[in-house]
Amino acid sequence: VQLQASGGGSVQAGGSLRLSCVVSGRTTNDAATAWFHQAPGKEREFVASIRWSGGNTYYTDSVKGRFTVSKVSAKNTVYLQMNSLKPEDTAVYYCALRWGSTVHYTSDRYTFWGQGTLVTVSS
Repeated sequence: VQLQASGGGSVQAGGSLRLSCVVSGRTTNDAATAWFHQAPGKEREFVASIRWSGGNTYYTDSVKGRFTVSKVSAKNTVYLQMNSLKPEDTAVYYCALRWGSTVHYTSDRYTFWGQGTLVTVSS
């Protein structure tokens, strides 16, 4: 399995970005893809996730109402639409995949990782 994340960039506070994660090699819908972010000097933190089967979504509290995770199964792609961005959203964003549909919020439960894409939000 390989994941390729893209779409990061620099925006001003209040702006929007859409991240994409192309997943190749996934052989079952019994899987979930998550977005994590990691700011300098901090731990990698859960942002949002989506199940490939059923499309259930989950968010950390700080992004609810601002970020939306979605997927297009035919393209094997997961998106993270980020609106109303804040300086504290500045981080490297990673997409990750785990087998199974149980929701997990820690990075150690995800097996496959993309390379990360940098999001910088200026005030």
